[in-house]
Amino acid sequence: MIVFPNAKINLGLYIENKRGDGYHDIKTIFYPIQLCDALEITKSEDSEFEMTISGIPIIGELDKNLCAKAYFLLKDEFQLPGIKLHLHKAIPHGAGLGGGSADAAFTIKLLNNIFNLSLTDAVMAKYASKIGSDCAFFIENKTVLASGRGDTFENIDISLNDYYIYIVKPDVNVSTVDAYHNVKARNSSIDIRSIINQPIETWKHSLINDFEESIFLNHPELSLIKNSLYANGAIYAALSGSGSALFGIFNKIPSIPFNFPNHYFCWGK
Repeated sequence: MIVFPNAKINLGLYIENKRGDGYHDIKTIFYPIQLCDALEITKSEDSEFEMTISGIPIIGELDKNLCAKAYFLLKDEFQLPGIKLHLHKAIPHGAGLGGGSADAAFTIKLLNNIFNLSLTDAVMAKYASKIGSDCAFFIENKTVLASGRGDTFENIDISLNDYYIYIVKPDVNVSTVDAYHNVKARNSSIDIRSIINQPIETWKHSLINDFEESIFLNHPELSLIKNSLYANGAIYAALSGSGSALFGIFNKIPSIPFNFPNHYFCWGK
């Protein structure tokens, strides 16, 4: 059985304060987009877990991959038999696009289906949240306002179906740990609903990703990409998550003269 885990972008990302547990309270909009990986799971004739990967290379041991973590999480709970899992990576990693989290969440959903576990979305989301803060978002996979650590969701009605999204993933590595260490907390609550309900043309000046200030200081080439997106007609452009991917929202198919080495083009979901 094959499914297609999709990426997300962050519309605004506000670091409101640092929590006592070492995490940060945030507010952001998770918006699913049509840039997808491909994930196939089949039952194995033995009790072993076998995983293969194609597409964009993934560095690291496969048993530490989030798909593997999702499988072993449910295996321990439900005594699952062995499986063969193949992941074709098209979503760049280390991009702030949630590709790894999506793969894990779709693994949980696919295992639930294949082995008839009868898990509700709410239960699957609880398992997913054990893997990563934003992983649970991909269970229902619909636009939400995320708060807390990024794992508390409220429905919000936003559509970018009439727009075009252009994503650039430069060969820059932004450490999530360093990003949170360097970011300045606002120590105040943001009414992101009010901001997002304004016309998209106003977002440039009001819908902020708080990571940009410190990340652009350390990686000025990312700021140049954002400026280039605006110069080529984007009505809104921003860093997604803690980066290093940037996206531009266009109201028509862009005629983009710049040639970024890693770029992706998709419509709103």
